[in-house]
Amino acid sequence: MNRSNSGANLPTLRSHNAALVLDLLRVAGERGISRLELAERTGLTPQAVSKITARLRAEGLATDAGHRASTGGKPRTVLRLVPDAGYAVGMHLDRDELTVVLVDLAGAVAASRTAPLDFGAPADEVVAMAAYAVAAVRDGGAQPVDLPVLGVGVAVPGPLDHRGGVLHRVTGFPQWDGYPLRDALAARTGLPVVVDKDTNAAALGLALHAAGAGDFAYLHLGTGLGAGLVLGGGLHRGARTGAGEFGHQTVQLDGPVCSCGGRGCIEALCLAAVARGDVAEAARVLGTGAANLVGLLDIDRVMLGGRTVAADPDAYVRGVRAVIDERARLGGIDAPVPVTAAGGGDRPVAEGAAQLVLAPLFGRVAGADVGGVDGGAGLIP
Repeated sequence: MNRSNSGANLPTLRSHNAALVLDLLRVAGERGISRLELAERTGLTPQAVSKITARLRAEGLATDAGHRASTGGKPRTVLRLVPDAGYAVGMHLDRDELTVVLVDLAGAVAASRTAPLDFGAPADEVVAMAAYAVAAVRDGGAQPVDLPVLGVGVAVPGPLDHRGGVLHRVTGFPQWDGYPLRDALAARTGLPVVVDKDTNAAALGLALHAAGAGDFAYLHLGTGLGAGLVLGGGLHRGARTGAGEFGHQTVQLDGPVCSCGGRGCIEALCLAAVARGDVAEAARVLGTGAANLVGLLDIDRVMLGGRTVAADPDAYVRGVRAVIDERARLGGIDAPVPVTAAGGGDRPVAEGAAQLVLAPLFGRVAGADVGGVDGGAGLIP
Protein backbone atom coordinates (compact mmCIF):
# COMPACT_ATOMS: atom_id res chain seq x y z
CA MET A 1 0.00 0.00 0.00
CA ASN A 2 1.26 3.48 -0.85
CA ARG A 3 1.04 5.50 2.34
CA SER A 4 3.09 7.84 4.48
CA ASN A 5 4.01 6.49 7.91
CA SER A 6 3.43 9.79 9.67
CA GLY A 7 0.39 10.40 11.85
CA ALA A 8 -2.63 12.23 10.49
CA ASN A 9 -2.74 15.99 10.92
CA LEU A 10 -5.98 17.62 12.09
CA PRO A 11 -5.19 21.35 12.47
CA THR A 12 -8.72 22.33 13.48
CA LEU A 13 -8.38 20.34 16.69
CA ARG A 14 -5.75 22.73 18.01
CA SER A 15 -8.66 25.04 18.83
CA HIS A 16 -10.20 24.44 22.25
CA ASN A 17 -13.62 25.61 21.03
CA ALA A 18 -13.43 23.32 18.02
CA ALA A 19 -12.61 20.44 20.36
CA LEU A 20 -15.72 21.22 22.43
CA VAL A 21 -17.89 21.20 19.30
CA LEU A 22 -16.31 18.00 18.03
CA ASP A 23 -16.90 16.30 21.38
CA LEU A 24 -20.60 17.16 21.27
CA LEU A 25 -20.77 15.73 17.75
CA ARG A 26 -19.11 12.57 19.06
CA VAL A 27 -21.57 12.23 21.94
CA ALA A 28 -24.58 12.89 19.67
CA GLY A 29 -23.67 9.92 17.48
CA GLU A 30 -25.56 9.12 14.29
CA ARG A 31 -28.55 11.19 15.41
CA GLY A 32 -26.46 14.33 15.13
CA ILE A 33 -26.88 17.77 16.66
CA SER A 34 -27.91 21.17 15.31
CA ARG A 35 -25.78 24.32 15.30
CA LEU A 36 -28.25 25.98 17.67
CA GLU A 37 -27.85 23.14 20.17
CA LEU A 38 -24.08 23.33 19.81
CA ALA A 39 -24.19 27.05 20.62
CA GLU A 40 -26.44 26.47 23.63
CA ARG A 41 -24.28 23.69 25.08
CA THR A 42 -20.89 25.32 24.50
CA GLY A 43 -21.84 28.90 25.30
CA LEU A 44 -20.36 30.00 21.98
CA THR A 45 -22.13 32.46 19.72
CA PRO A 46 -24.04 31.03 16.72
CA GLN A 47 -21.57 32.82 14.46
CA ALA A 48 -18.59 31.14 16.14
CA VAL A 49 -20.28 27.74 15.90
CA SER A 50 -20.99 28.28 12.21
CA LYS A 51 -17.34 29.09 11.53
CA ILE A 52 -16.12 26.07 13.49
CA THR A 53 -18.55 23.63 11.89
CA ALA A 54 -17.69 24.99 8.44
CA ARG A 55 -14.03 24.17 9.09
CA LEU A 56 -14.89 20.76 10.48
CA ARG A 57 -16.93 20.00 7.36
CA ALA A 58 -14.18 21.26 5.06
CA GLU A 59 -11.69 18.96 6.75
CA GLY A 60 -14.03 15.97 6.53
CA LEU A 61 -14.62 15.67 10.28
CA ALA A 62 -18.31 16.59 10.20
CA THR A 63 -21.12 16.16 7.72
CA ASP A 64 -24.86 16.74 7.38
CA ALA A 65 -27.14 14.26 9.11
CA GLY A 66 -30.46 15.49 7.74
CA HIS A 67 -32.88 18.00 9.20
CA ARG A 68 -34.83 18.33 12.41
CA ALA A 69 -38.18 20.04 12.80
CA SER A 70 -37.91 23.54 14.24
CA THR A 71 -40.26 25.20 16.74
CA GLY A 72 -40.40 28.11 14.34
CA GLY A 73 -38.99 28.89 10.92
CA LYS A 74 -37.24 26.46 8.60
CA PRO A 75 -36.04 23.00 9.75
CA ARG A 76 -32.64 22.91 11.40
CA THR A 77 -29.72 21.23 9.66
CA VAL A 78 -28.25 18.52 11.85
CA LEU A 79 -24.53 17.68 11.81
CA ARG A 80 -22.74 14.53 12.87
CA LEU A 81 -19.18 13.34 13.35
CA VAL A 82 -17.50 11.43 10.51
CA PRO A 83 -16.02 8.49 12.47
CA ASP A 84 -13.64 7.29 9.76
CA ALA A 85 -12.01 10.72 9.42
CA GLY A 86 -9.39 9.53 11.90
CA TYR A 87 -8.22 6.44 13.76
CA ALA A 88 -6.01 5.54 16.68
CA VAL A 89 -4.23 2.31 17.53
CA GLY A 90 -4.64 1.06 21.09
CA MET A 91 -2.22 -1.53 22.44
CA HIS A 92 -2.13 -3.56 25.65
CA LEU A 93 1.28 -5.08 26.39
CA ASP A 94 0.53 -7.57 29.13
CA ARG A 95 3.02 -9.94 30.72
CA ASP A 96 1.98 -12.84 28.47
CA GLU A 97 -0.24 -11.39 25.75
CA LEU A 98 -0.41 -8.51 23.28
CA THR A 99 -3.77 -7.02 22.27
CA VAL A 100 -4.04 -4.34 19.57
CA VAL A 101 -7.14 -2.53 18.30
CA LEU A 102 -7.76 0.06 15.60
CA VAL A 103 -10.42 2.51 16.81
CA ASP A 104 -12.23 5.23 14.86
CA LEU A 105 -13.11 8.71 16.16
CA ALA A 106 -16.40 7.44 17.58
CA GLY A 107 -14.61 4.74 19.58
CA ALA A 108 -15.75 1.81 17.43
CA VAL A 109 -13.22 -0.98 16.91
CA ALA A 110 -12.43 -1.40 13.21
CA ALA A 111 -9.79 -4.13 13.58
CA SER A 112 -8.13 -6.11 16.36
CA ARG A 113 -5.31 -8.56 16.90
CA THR A 114 -4.24 -10.71 19.85
CA ALA A 115 -1.03 -12.72 20.12
CA PRO A 116 1.07 -14.43 22.81
CA LEU A 117 3.80 -12.22 24.28
CA ASP A 118 6.82 -12.82 26.48
CA PHE A 119 7.25 -9.51 28.28
CA GLY A 120 10.47 -10.91 29.74
CA ALA A 121 12.08 -11.15 26.30
CA PRO A 122 14.66 -8.53 25.25
CA ALA A 123 13.00 -5.12 24.95
CA ASP A 124 13.91 -4.67 21.29
CA GLU A 125 12.18 -7.96 20.43
CA VAL A 126 9.01 -6.91 22.27
CA VAL A 127 9.02 -3.52 20.50
CA ALA A 128 9.53 -5.19 17.11
CA MET A 129 6.55 -7.45 17.75
CA ALA A 130 4.46 -4.47 18.87
CA ALA A 131 5.37 -2.53 15.73
CA TYR A 132 4.41 -5.52 13.57
CA ALA A 133 1.03 -5.70 15.32
CA VAL A 134 0.43 -1.98 14.69
CA ALA A 135 1.13 -2.49 10.98
CA ALA A 136 -1.17 -5.53 10.94
CA VAL A 137 -4.23 -3.71 12.28
CA ARG A 138 -3.57 -0.72 10.00
CA ASP A 139 -3.25 -2.86 6.90
CA GLY A 140 -5.74 -5.63 7.72
CA GLY A 141 -8.76 -6.52 5.63
CA ALA A 142 -9.38 -7.82 2.15
CA GLN A 143 -8.96 -4.36 0.60
CA PRO A 144 -6.53 -2.26 2.69
CA VAL A 145 -7.08 1.48 2.44
CA ASP A 146 -5.08 4.55 3.37
CA LEU A 147 -6.30 5.24 6.92
CA PRO A 148 -5.56 8.51 8.72
CA VAL A 149 -4.00 7.11 11.90
CA LEU A 150 -3.36 9.77 14.54
CA GLY A 151 -1.09 7.78 16.81
CA VAL A 152 -0.58 4.76 19.05
CA GLY A 153 -1.63 4.52 22.68
CA VAL A 154 0.25 1.87 24.65
CA ALA A 155 -0.92 0.44 27.97
CA VAL A 156 1.63 -1.49 30.04
CA PRO A 157 2.06 -2.66 33.63
CA GLY A 158 3.46 0.00 35.92
CA PRO A 159 5.26 1.73 37.42
CA LEU A 160 6.28 4.15 34.66
CA ASP A 161 6.66 7.80 33.68
CA HIS A 162 3.73 8.55 31.35
CA ARG A 163 5.07 11.99 30.37
CA GLY A 164 8.37 10.66 29.06
CA GLY A 165 7.01 7.26 28.04
CA VAL A 166 9.74 5.57 30.08
CA LEU A 167 9.15 2.38 32.04
CA HIS A 168 10.40 1.88 35.60
CA ARG A 169 10.87 -1.38 37.50
CA VAL A 170 7.81 -3.28 36.25
CA THR A 171 6.95 -5.84 38.93
CA GLY A 172 8.66 -9.09 37.99
CA PHE A 173 10.48 -7.49 35.02
CA PRO A 174 13.17 -5.18 36.42
CA GLN A 175 15.06 -5.25 33.11
CA TRP A 176 12.57 -2.71 31.70
CA ASP A 177 13.68 -0.07 34.23
CA GLY A 178 14.56 3.11 32.32
CA TYR A 179 13.56 1.80 28.90
CA PRO A 180 12.22 4.60 26.58
CA LEU A 181 9.28 2.64 25.20
CA ARG A 182 7.53 5.65 23.67
CA ASP A 183 10.50 6.76 21.62
CA ALA A 184 11.46 3.24 20.60
CA LEU A 185 7.98 2.38 19.31
CA ALA A 186 7.59 5.77 17.61
CA ALA A 187 10.85 5.16 15.74
CA ARG A 188 9.60 1.73 14.62
CA THR A 189 6.13 2.83 13.51
CA GLY A 190 6.65 6.42 12.36
CA LEU A 191 3.62 7.40 14.46
CA PRO A 192 3.21 9.55 17.60
CA VAL A 193 3.09 7.30 20.68
CA VAL A 194 1.77 7.83 24.20
CA VAL A 195 2.38 5.39 27.06
CA ASP A 196 0.42 4.93 30.27
CA LYS A 197 -0.35 2.27 32.85
CA ASP A 198 -2.82 -0.41 31.78
CA THR A 199 -5.24 0.42 34.57
CA ASN A 200 -5.16 4.14 33.76
CA ALA A 201 -5.94 3.43 30.12
CA ALA A 202 -8.90 1.23 31.03
CA ALA A 203 -10.23 3.78 33.55
CA LEU A 204 -10.01 6.52 30.92
CA GLY A 205 -11.98 4.49 28.38
CA LEU A 206 -14.63 3.61 30.94
CA ALA A 207 -14.93 7.23 32.12
CA LEU A 208 -15.54 8.43 28.57
CA HIS A 209 -18.30 5.89 27.99
CA ALA A 210 -19.89 5.63 31.44
CA ALA A 211 -21.68 8.95 31.81
CA GLY A 212 -22.54 9.80 35.40
CA ALA A 213 -20.16 7.23 36.91
CA GLY A 214 -18.76 9.88 39.25
CA ASP A 215 -15.57 9.09 41.15
CA PHE A 216 -14.71 5.44 40.65
CA ALA A 217 -11.97 2.86 40.92
CA TYR A 218 -11.32 0.34 38.17
CA LEU A 219 -9.70 -2.78 39.63
CA HIS A 220 -7.95 -4.97 37.04
CA LEU A 221 -7.23 -8.59 37.92
CA GLY A 222 -5.31 -10.51 35.28
CA THR A 223 -1.66 -11.48 35.32
CA GLY A 224 -1.31 -8.85 38.04
CA LEU A 225 -3.57 -6.59 40.10
CA GLY A 226 -3.82 -2.82 39.82
CA ALA A 227 -6.24 0.09 39.92
CA GLY A 228 -7.18 3.03 37.75
CA LEU A 229 -8.72 6.00 39.54
CA VAL A 230 -11.09 8.67 38.24
CA LEU A 231 -11.41 11.41 40.86
CA GLY A 232 -12.99 14.83 40.55
CA GLY A 233 -13.84 14.18 36.92
CA GLY A 234 -10.18 13.47 36.05
CA LEU A 235 -7.90 10.51 35.60
CA HIS A 236 -5.74 10.51 38.73
CA ARG A 237 -2.19 9.44 37.92
CA GLY A 238 -0.33 11.12 40.76
CA ALA A 239 2.74 13.31 40.41
CA ARG A 240 4.91 10.36 39.34
CA THR A 241 2.25 8.19 37.61
CA GLY A 242 2.39 6.14 40.78
CA ALA A 243 -1.29 6.23 41.78
CA GLY A 244 -3.19 2.96 41.49
CA GLU A 245 -0.49 0.53 42.66
CA PHE A 246 -3.40 -1.15 44.39
CA GLY A 247 -2.04 -4.68 44.34
CA HIS A 248 0.94 -3.89 46.54
CA GLN A 249 -0.82 -2.71 49.67
CA THR A 250 0.05 -4.99 52.58
CA VAL A 251 -2.92 -6.71 54.20
CA GLN A 252 -1.07 -9.57 55.93
CA LEU A 253 2.05 -8.70 57.91
CA ASP A 254 4.76 -11.32 57.38
CA GLY A 255 2.57 -12.91 54.71
CA PRO A 256 3.82 -14.67 51.57
CA VAL A 257 6.51 -12.94 49.52
CA CYS A 258 5.15 -10.96 46.56
CA SER A 259 6.91 -10.55 43.21
CA CYS A 260 7.47 -6.89 44.17
CA GLY A 261 9.67 -8.02 47.06
CA GLY A 262 7.19 -7.14 49.78
CA ARG A 263 5.14 -9.51 51.93
CA GLY A 264 1.44 -10.03 52.31
CA CYS A 265 0.44 -7.92 49.30
CA ILE A 266 -3.11 -8.16 48.03
CA GLU A 267 -1.78 -9.20 44.60
CA ALA A 268 0.18 -12.13 46.02
CA LEU A 269 -2.73 -13.34 48.17
CA CYS A 270 -5.28 -12.87 45.40
CA LEU A 271 -3.24 -14.56 42.66
CA ALA A 272 -2.42 -17.45 45.00
CA ALA A 273 -6.13 -18.02 45.56
CA VAL A 274 -6.76 -17.85 41.82
CA ALA A 275 -3.98 -20.38 41.18
CA ARG A 276 -5.54 -22.93 43.49
CA GLY A 277 -9.02 -22.36 42.04
CA ASP A 278 -10.49 -20.67 45.12
CA VAL A 279 -12.51 -17.91 43.44
CA ALA A 280 -14.42 -17.09 46.62
CA GLU A 281 -11.21 -16.40 48.51
CA ALA A 282 -9.74 -14.40 45.63
CA ALA A 283 -12.90 -12.27 45.57
CA ARG A 284 -12.78 -11.83 49.36
CA VAL A 285 -9.17 -10.64 49.23
CA LEU A 286 -9.97 -8.32 46.32
CA GLY A 287 -12.99 -7.03 48.25
CA THR A 288 -10.83 -6.28 51.29
CA GLY A 289 -8.58 -4.06 49.21
CA ALA A 290 -11.58 -2.48 47.49
CA ALA A 291 -13.20 -1.70 50.85
CA ASN A 292 -9.97 -0.05 52.01
CA LEU A 293 -9.98 2.08 48.86
CA VAL A 294 -13.63 3.05 49.30
CA GLY A 295 -12.98 4.07 52.90
CA LEU A 296 -9.89 6.06 51.96
CA LEU A 297 -11.25 7.93 48.92
CA ASP A 298 -15.04 7.86 49.45
CA ILE A 299 -15.56 6.89 45.80
CA ASP A 300 -18.95 6.40 44.15
CA ARG A 301 -18.40 3.10 42.35
CA VAL A 302 -16.07 0.12 41.97
CA MET A 303 -15.65 -1.50 38.56
CA LEU A 304 -13.94 -4.87 38.13
CA GLY A 305 -12.15 -6.02 35.00
CA GLY A 306 -9.38 -8.17 33.57
CA ARG A 307 -9.33 -11.69 32.18
CA THR A 308 -9.50 -13.35 35.61
CA VAL A 309 -12.63 -11.43 36.55
CA ALA A 310 -14.07 -12.11 33.08
CA ALA A 311 -13.82 -15.86 33.70
CA ASP A 312 -16.39 -15.61 36.54
CA PRO A 313 -17.66 -12.01 36.80
CA ASP A 314 -20.70 -12.79 38.94
CA ALA A 315 -18.59 -14.49 41.61
CA TYR A 316 -16.13 -11.60 41.79
CA VAL A 317 -18.83 -8.93 41.86
CA ARG A 318 -20.72 -10.85 44.53
CA GLY A 319 -17.64 -11.45 46.67
CA VAL A 320 -16.29 -7.89 46.46
CA ARG A 321 -19.73 -6.42 47.07
CA ALA A 322 -20.19 -8.57 50.19
CA VAL A 323 -17.01 -7.21 51.79
CA ILE A 324 -17.80 -3.59 50.87
CA ASP A 325 -21.38 -3.92 52.11
CA GLU A 326 -20.23 -5.41 55.41
CA ARG A 327 -17.70 -2.62 55.90
CA ALA A 328 -20.44 -0.05 55.16
CA ARG A 329 -22.80 -1.72 57.64
CA LEU A 330 -20.17 -1.58 60.38
CA GLY A 331 -19.65 2.09 59.61
CA GLY A 332 -23.37 2.85 59.74
CA ILE A 333 -23.59 3.68 56.03
CA ASP A 334 -27.01 2.99 54.52
CA ALA A 335 -26.06 3.18 50.83
CA PRO A 336 -23.03 1.00 50.06
CA VAL A 337 -20.93 1.69 47.00
CA PRO A 338 -22.13 -0.28 43.95
CA VAL A 339 -19.83 -2.88 42.39
CA THR A 340 -20.06 -3.82 38.71
CA ALA A 341 -18.06 -5.79 36.14
CA ALA A 342 -16.62 -3.79 33.25
CA GLY A 343 -16.86 -6.75 30.88
CA GLY A 344 -14.74 -7.50 27.85
CA GLY A 345 -11.81 -9.13 29.66
CA ASP A 346 -8.60 -7.30 28.71
CA ARG A 347 -10.18 -5.56 25.72
CA PRO A 348 -11.12 -2.37 27.67
CA VAL A 349 -7.40 -1.81 28.31
CA ALA A 350 -6.51 -1.78 24.61
CA GLU A 351 -9.56 0.36 23.75
CA GLY A 352 -8.72 2.75 26.57
CA ALA A 353 -5.17 2.96 25.24
CA ALA A 354 -6.58 4.20 21.92
CA GLN A 355 -8.43 6.89 23.87
CA LEU A 356 -5.10 8.13 25.22
CA VAL A 357 -4.63 9.40 21.67
CA LEU A 358 -8.21 10.32 20.75
CA ALA A 359 -9.58 11.90 23.93
CA PRO A 360 -7.34 15.00 23.83
CA LEU A 361 -8.67 15.76 20.34
CA PHE A 362 -12.12 16.20 21.87
CA GLY A 363 -10.89 18.40 24.72
CA ARG A 364 -11.51 15.59 27.17
CA VAL A 365 -8.04 14.73 28.39
CA ALA A 366 -4.63 16.30 28.62
CA GLY A 367 -1.24 15.52 29.89
CA ALA A 368 -0.73 13.04 27.07
CA ASP A 369 2.28 14.12 25.07
CA VAL A 370 1.13 12.91 21.65
CA GLY A 371 2.83 14.70 18.82
CA GLY A 372 2.08 18.13 20.25
CA VAL A 373 -1.54 17.44 21.27
CA ASP A 374 -2.07 19.70 24.25
CA GLY A 375 -3.38 18.46 27.57
CA GLY A 376 -3.41 18.58 31.38
CA ALA A 377 -4.37 16.17 34.12
CA GLY A 378 -7.69 14.62 33.27
CA LEU A 379 -11.19 14.77 31.93
CA ILE A 380 -12.77 18.18 31.61
CA PRO A 381 -15.97 18.16 33.74
